[in-house]
Formats: sequence, structure tokens, C-alpha cells
Amino acid sequence: MSSDTGIIIVGAGECGARAALSLRENGYRHSITLIGDEVHLPYERPPLSKQVLLDAAEPRTSAVLNDILLGEHAIRHIGSASASAIDTSAKRLALSDGRVLPYDKLLLTTGAAPRRLPDAPAGSRILYLRTIDDALALRSFMRAGMHVGVLGGGFIGLEVAASACSRGAKVTVIETQERILKRGVPAPIAETITALHQRNGVTVKCGVAVLGIEADERRVGITLSDGDVIPVDVLVVGIGAQPRTELAVQAGLAIDNGIAVNERLETSVTDIHAAGDCCSFPHPLYGGRRLRLEAWRNAQDQGILAAANLMGEARSYQAVPYFWSDQFDHTLQIAGVVDEGRAVVRRELGDGAFILFHLDDEWRLVAASGVGPGNRVAKDMKLSEMLIAKRVNPPIEALATDASLKSLLPRAA
Repeated sequence: MSSDTGIIIVGAGECGARAALSLRENGYRHSITLIGDEVHLPYERPPLSKQVLLDAAEPRTSAVLNDILLGEHAIRHIGSASASAIDTSAKRLALSDGRVLPYDKLLLTTGAAPRRLPDAPAGSRILYLRTIDDALALRSFMRAGMHVGVLGGGFIGLEVAASACSRGAKVTVIETQERILKRGVPAPIAETITALHQRNGVTVKCGVAVLGIEADERRVGITLSDGDVIPVDVLVVGIGAQPRTELAVQAGLAIDNGIAVNERLETSVTDIHAAGDCCSFPHPLYGGRRLRLEAWRNAQDQGILAAANLMGEARSYQAVPYFWSDQFDHTLQIAGVVDEGRAVVRRELGDGAFILFHLDDEWRLVAASGVGPGNRVAKDMKLSEMLIAKRVNPPIEALATDASLKSLLPRAA
């Protein structure tokens, strides 16, 4: 490896920042360049739909890397820049401002972008939530007297709805499918979350199509298939995200629901890895099924693993998929892949909290999903994650009762 080139990381979010830090912590001595298209230093995204919208005081970003850490670890951060092309044979990365940077190895952590509403009118009152600037723009509507419309009953939309309602705004959630959280969340948990929102004053409309949207500088009007026309002060669009693969496509990398990587996060081109929301990978817990995960935990874990493999290790990514969402006073947690399950066992935890255990055809625990107030489900969900990782076939009666989940873990040899 030459001394004047090193590792370039394209994408300065959670995954890229964690990879850069991990490289230094593991003893990497050559140059590290972290490229991001935002002016801000790398920051945490989960607070954008929660604390940033909820805090009474002027919010600040929760930095993953600040100037002090960048200096201490000799990490070069290039902000407000985008990578436009990769020359894989010459191992050079072109930036949109004309600069060309040589690299020894490249890590793509380009993330995902909000799916845009087709044919939507332009206007400052139709918003998406991905960046701190998006959150600050939305925050100005989070107050009494405002009517916030949310298109999409997924996690982002529902977290925004809960935050807006908690700040005193009137909120209407519009979901075209027959229920909220259709992707990856079982119906009983979706029903609990729906009831939670309704108790707090959110209007939830499911199974309706959007026939038209009109917007001006003051209002947005949404025409629905059930005949309703809903006027709102701001419309937040949360209809999913799509992996940012433009750079990978230009470079000729294999694409499969994101940048296709193997279990070591290597792409189809030598010395280029990818990690986080932008990539899909085979998961050994699910027979090599290719997954793409949009989750903070996955971004962090894959950034750390990619750093190790960029330094010559050959680790396989095996972490149990894990996701959580905070809405009002409730927490929803999911470990594993819910749709891998064929049977469901329910465990009641009191105070309305419960966990659903998802078992495959061989009665192996493949996922667990829980919801409840505060941290009511946290302990059992953590143990469930461990059981999934150990490929345990637990006794059904132990799952359905208050038997200790810890007692089901295999004893160390």
C-alpha cells in the first residue's frame, strides 16, 4: 500500500463515520477520507423524527464525529461534496467539483434517499425527512393551530405524527394499504400502534388512495379516493426509501435491491466494499437470503465490520437484524426477520405490553416483535435477540408463559 493513498469512504452518515473511527481504533495508519454531500459533520439520524421535532429548545445535531475527533484520529472530512464517478481500473474517485482522488480501497456508505411522490406539485409545504435541514424545516409547523398531514404509515411517518401531536398540532395520517406498518410488522402490533395514535388524537386513515395533491404557499390539499379532501398546513411524505446506488451503477458494480455485497461486504469489484442502507447482503441466519436493512444498528455494525475487512480480515456479517421505534410513551422493537416465521406465540408482559415470537417450520425462533410502554419489552427482546442468534428451538410453553427466556439460552461448553 502506498503512503499517499489510503481508504476513501463515500457517505458521511452513521455507517461511514463508524467505519472511519473503527479503522483508526484498529490501527490503520494510512490516510482516511470521509466524503459527505451535507455541509454538516456526521450526525445521528434517529433523533430527527423525535427529539429534534420535540425539544422546546433550539435543537442541535447529535454528532457522530466532531472536529476534535476528526483531528485526533487524522480523518479528513470533505463536506458539501458528492462523488460523481469511480475509475475502478485506475482506482480513482472523481468528485462533482472536479477533484480526482486516488484510493487503495473504497467503502460506499451512500445510504438511502426518501422515495419521492410522483407528480407532486413543488412547494415548501411538501416535505420529506432525511436530513437535519429537513427536520428543522418541518419543526416550524410543530405547534398548536397547525394541521400536519402525513402520507405513509411507516415508521418515519408515525414517529413524525407522534412528535407533531405531542407538540399540539392536529395530525392526519394517510396510508394507502389496509393497515399501517404493513412491511415487516405483524398485524397485532400494528393494531396496538394504531390505537395508541388514536388515543392521542391522531386521525389514521387506511385503505385510501391519493387522487390528487394541490399546494400553494399557505396550504396543501389532499384529495382521497373515499371522497375526503383534507387541507393541511404541511404534508410530510414518508412512503419509503430507496438505496442510493447511482455511483455504484456508474462503476459497473452488481446491483440487487441496493449494491450487492457478499457476506464480507465486498462488492463485485475488487477493493470496493459497501455497507449500511445502500447495500444488500446474504444473511446466514436465513439461509443466505439477501436482505437490505434501513436501521441504525445495522449501519453501525456494518461500518465496524467493513473497517475490519478493509484492513485484511475476512469477517462475515451475522448480526441479528434489529430495529426500534419510539412513539408517544411506547417503544416498538423487532429482532430478526418477521416474515420468516410460520407460527406465532404471544407472551403477555402486563400494562398492555406483549411480545410475539415468530417460529419457522422447524420451530426455530427466527424473529421477535414487541411493543409496550417505556422499556417494558426491552429485557425480553434482548434475550430474544440472543436466542435468534443461537438458532434456538425453544419450548412453546416457555415462550407463552412467564418462564425465564435466559434459561432457554444454550449453556456455554
